[in-house]
Amino acid sequence: MPEIRVDFNRPVTVGNEFEYMQQAIGNAHISGDGAFTKKCHAFLESQLGVKKALLTTSCTHALEMSAILLDIKSGDEVIIPDFTFVSTVNAFVLRGAKPVFLDVRPDTLNLDESKLEAAITPRTKTIVPVHYAGVGCEMDSIMDIANRHNIAVVEDNAHGLFGKYKGKYLGTFGAMATQSFHETKNFSCGEGGALLINQPMLTERAEIIREKGTNRSRFFRGQVDKYTWVDIGSSYLPSDMLAAYLYAQFEQREKIQSHRKNIWEMYHAALKDWAQKNGVQLPYIPEEDEQAYHMFYMLMPNLEIRQRFILYLRERGIYSVFHYLPLHLSDMGQGFGYQAGDCPVTEKISDQLVRLPFHNALTSNDQEQVIDAITEFKF
Repeated sequence: MPEIRVDFNRPVTVGNEFEYMQQAIGNAHISGDGAFTKKCHAFLESQLGVKKALLTTSCTHALEMSAILLDIKSGDEVIIPDFTFVSTVNAFVLRGAKPVFLDVRPDTLNLDESKLEAAITPRTKTIVPVHYAGVGCEMDSIMDIANRHNIAVVEDNAHGLFGKYKGKYLGTFGAMATQSFHETKNFSCGEGGALLINQPMLTERAEIIREKGTNRSRFFRGQVDKYTWVDIGSSYLPSDMLAAYLYAQFEQREKIQSHRKNIWEMYHAALKDWAQKNGVQLPYIPEEDEQAYHMFYMLMPNLEIRQRFILYLRERGIYSVFHYLPLHLSDMGQGFGYQAGDCPVTEKISDQLVRLPFHNALTSNDQEQVIDAITEFKF
């Protein structure tokens, strides 16, 4: 196989990452909740307008915290799109919940809100919409249904930081939302995440859960003279070294998002006619959405062509990948009683989807190589 010339993803520094990490070392506080962690919290709270932001070691852990905060237990049901990463479902299954997989829309690949109400039962405890590719779900419909049934909404916004739905930031609709700062995301610290809290009543318990079930945060604020074990919890705090790296990326928000927008628009403009001619579907962005420019994907006509296309690019030194497999067809999903045909849209698009190289170091020359190769592909 030829050497890769164009990576699918490449983590890069964009500003003061190393300088801030040195500062964190100099502060003699490289464990959790140091100066840079607090800067990240303040940045997210001020930029998004959320009541509280708490950095976590991963988006997975932020989801686990949300499940604990909602007191998810055995017998509860959680509605989740079938086309998502396993973390979305694992966080709730760990607490004993049964996943109710909902099919996705064929246009945005987001949870199909038209199927939502029929999936609700007296045991439904939570709805977890996932803003796929940083394009917002139909949050008006989802929140209306959730509110009428008194069901909490947790937004999995791993892809969507700074994306908007009808002018409002993704992650600010539900009771809580989760973010990812994995190295494949727009803003990264290698591994990391955040829990965004929109209901103030959840804030104090979230701090306790994040601090191993202790009221340590209250102690550091001088609200108690010692801290002790008061609830269940775990160690969800990332190192302040990681927060220092992340904060440097936050400072370059405009630069990062502008570059990613240019990448997305160059792909779309160059491939639109080719895609239409060859029966390839490009990403659909509803008018009410301002996407986060997280990825660029294509839906090929079928699995055979998709697999041949990925190999074709690899032979030309270009690394592209497919994405999620249907959760309901996994070993775990079938263990919950699901079978082929339960989520037909997910089954279809999972076989078709291919993601193109997309990262903060991608150059226009890199893109031209990718686009030239794509337009020469023989169906």
